[in-house]
Amino acid sequence: MSHPSKIKGNRFEREIVKLCDQYGIKAKRSWGSDGRSLGLPAEVDVVIGDDLRVQAKIRKRIATWIMPSDEVDAQVVRADRGVPYIIMRLEDYLDEIKEKGKR
Repeated sequence: MSHPSKIKGNRFEREIVKLCDQYGIKAKRSWGSDGRSLGLPAEVDVVIGDDLRVQAKIRKRIATWIMPSDEVDAQVVRADRGVPYIIMRLEDYLDEIKEKGKR
């Protein structure tokens, strides 16, 4: 029997793929959460569209400062002298992809 956190992670990856399917966007989960099964780096858990490589992380709790408020669409964060990252709801991102017809 798998470790509970592994089961939770696998369920989250399937949830991402299912949500993409609901938006009419193709997505594929890598077998065993190992991107090498798709010919990609090991860290890739899901591929959305043809080229968006995603590593899925699920936690009991996410730091509140990192979560966008209801007043904004996304939050951009960066460590000192690091690269910026954007955080937004997956549904909002999928809406953008669908609207643009990119994937």
